[in-house]
Amino acid sequence: MLTRRNFGLATAGLVAAAAGYRSVSSDASEETMATSTDTAFEITKTPEEWRKILTPEQFYVLREHGTERAGSSPLDKNYADGTYECAGCALPLFSSETKFNSGTGWPSFYQPLDGATGTTTDRSFFMTRTEVHCRRCGGHLGHVFKDGPPPTGLRYCMNGVALKFVPKAEKSTG
Repeated sequence: MLTRRNFGLATAGLVAAAAGYRSVSSDASEETMATSTDTAFEITKTPEEWRKILTPEQFYVLREHGTERAGSSPLDKNYADGTYECAGCALPLFSSETKFNSGTGWPSFYQPLDGATGTTTDRSFFMTRTEVHCRRCGGHLGHVFKDGPPPTGLRYCMNGVALKFVPKAEKSTG
């Protein structure tokens, strides 16, 4: 017989199982990232060192593979000329020339700059997606999907907090 108590326990069990699957399949430690990409990143820091240079939200997204709330980044509506850099290491990642309005609430691009990003398979939340990370520091940027505009047909859906916009007239201070 299904009682409220049994239903509640079953629901709690499913939620716990889903949370456990997420933490096992997408552990965001530096060692796991390096192993999953077989890459030693140029810039490596301890979590404590990253916390000193990143805001709590940047740390959550870049180092723990978090996602900012849709529509929360002012970079989503920014269409000025310039370059989008990694908020963790200042590597130029995307040109404003490849930015488009995807309607998703996150800054979207159809192509990164050459050699700027890397990808890994993300199997969190019972789905398979392609995660995009900074080639130099391994910071989680977002995901890439095959529903973007020409010429690539790709949509690099990035977390704005993982990016720093540098207007065309300025140079980054790194």
